[in-house]
Amino acid sequence: MHRRLFLTLPSALGATALLQACGGGGDLPPEPPAPAPVPPQAQPQVCAPAMPGAPGVVSGLMPVPALRPGGTVAVLAPASPAAGRAQEVADWLAQRGFAARLYPSAYAGTGDPAQDDYLAASDAQRLQELHAAFADPGVHAIVCLRGGYGSARLLSQIDFALLRSHPKPFVGYSDITALHLALARHAGFVSFHGPMLTSDLLRNRQAPTEAALFAQLQGRQVAGSWLPHPPQFALHSLRCGAAQGRLVGGNLTLIGSTLGTPWEIDTQDAILFIEDVGEPPYKIDRLLTQLRLAGKLQGVRGVLIGDFSDVSAAGSSPAQVALDAARLQRLWQEFFVPLNVPVLAGWRSGHVDPNLTLPMGALVTLDADRQGVRVDQALVV
Repeated sequence: MHRRLFLTLPSALGATALLQACGGGGDLPPEPPAPAPVPPQAQPQVCAPAMPGAPGVVSGLMPVPALRPGGTVAVLAPASPAAGRAQEVADWLAQRGFAARLYPSAYAGTGDPAQDDYLAASDAQRLQELHAAFADPGVHAIVCLRGGYGSARLLSQIDFALLRSHPKPFVGYSDITALHLALARHAGFVSFHGPMLTSDLLRNRQAPTEAALFAQLQGRQVAGSWLPHPPQFALHSLRCGAAQGRLVGGNLTLIGSTLGTPWEIDTQDAILFIEDVGEPPYKIDRLLTQLRLAGKLQGVRGVLIGDFSDVSAAGSSPAQVALDAARLQRLWQEFFVPLNVPVLAGWRSGHVDPNLTLPMGALVTLDADRQGVRVDQALVV
């Protein structure tokens, strides 16, 4: 895997442009203190105020049963394979007091080029495993092994009535975004944009990664609490204000790829979250333009921008890296600030360390003034 490039505001051009666009100048506010039961309080933000939120009551999706101590976690690969780590996965879960149930796709990938593929198994097998894991009363949560590619191939065959009858925590990100979008539209329960086993948890991501995941799955992230965000990673309020809505989104490429299908994102009265990896600025521009032309930026109540890593090609010069970072900040200004809703950038979720879990479909408040996200409903019961 390529070393991740964690983007910050450019030291000169990008920061100056951001402050000018937000209606002020001077130094950026200092980093907020460590997360507490209330969100971190930064100095007053230098950013343009958002317009009043749209009227009307918004509700979140149904909570799922909590993962109890000693519960069984299903491990499967709905997309690409990640062979050779099955025993590590089982041991990692056992060390935390959970039993692992590894499905055949978790063992896919032999190292033989004649047998290996970019899919962990056939569509039929991966679909059968997904259905089986949800239907099995002995499985208490499902954590995807990795992303890659292939989740969208399952969408047209998923039995959403089956899934609605057996709700349970479902965890993944990246290519798994296709499944999160489908669950939100057709299953009606909260799912979790969070770390996967071989991509994150076995790689010993920074402690907030694991802690945030299990806090949500086990019910310690209660209604009215603020999602923790490590204070050493600065957040940036591009437009101030606070708004409540359903949290939707995920990987920007996957969001774009499902537009025009029955499983596309529903952004009406939502807080839109986006992240991506390895996409240069012009491709991110293309995806944002596609969202705008599809009407998906109309009706959003707020925007939460996650991590966009590896924006510059490997081996790029420092000058090119800085230029690409400035281009990315300009895109946020062009596409999101004119929406007149709260916009918060720099949230550590996605292809990044730490990779913080977000409850997709849950009712949340995005507060760009206080640079926090509050959970406004129970995630698990």
